[in-house]
Amino acid sequence: MTYSEIDRIKKTYKKRDEAGKSQLYSFLNKATLFAYHQREKLILKLFCEWNIRNLSDKKILDVGCGAGGVLRNFIKYGAIPENLYGIDLLPDRIETAKKLSPHINFYLGSATELPFENEFFDIVMQFTVFTSILDYSMKQKIAQEMLRVLKPDGIILWYDYFISKPTNPDVEGVGKREIKNLFPNCKFEFHKITLAPPIARLLVPISWMLCELLEKIRIFNTHYLCIIKK
Repeated sequence: MTYSEIDRIKKTYKKRDEAGKSQLYSFLNKATLFAYHQREKLILKLFCEWNIRNLSDKKILDVGCGAGGVLRNFIKYGAIPENLYGIDLLPDRIETAKKLSPHINFYLGSATELPFENEFFDIVMQFTVFTSILDYSMKQKIAQEMLRVLKPDGIILWYDYFISKPTNPDVEGVGKREIKNLFPNCKFEFHKITLAPPIARLLVPISWMLCELLEKIRIFNTHYLCIIKK
């Protein structure tokens, strides 16, 4: 990992903010709301299948937490705010996160050096972080840190693009083989989800049911939701 890669990531997000791209991820955007609901349904289904039925005693870390939206969702699922932790590179994201959720533990810094003890967390997750990292050595260090702070019986929850965006050189899809290389000697359960955003933006306002059908077919899906276990 080099500091130039961290600088590049910060500049990329600043450029996105200045271009108003954050509006694409608002729940007031029907396509975003659709993707969120589909992802949430599968996460809760997988938790039940993996016998994770009580989050009140679970310590949970979100790597690249942004403003803390994913962690706040976990409070709905039964997690306790004081048991939730997030880390992000961007000061404005962490500042917003602390204002919105003062009882959640937020840290400003790089996930290449997590400020936590070994085997501290029951669940470690990352949502669309690794696709924003182009330096493979940085990906490796973050993956190693995620495994280091994970309890022996814990899980990593991965959600990210497995395809690249031809129109966006600042992101790079992470495929199944790369995920397995980043987390060696682990067990994996992969699910292809999330209807391609351009298709969703076009069709969700017309027919939510049609989009659900298309996502079940999986041909047009763009993300992996993956459970990773030591």
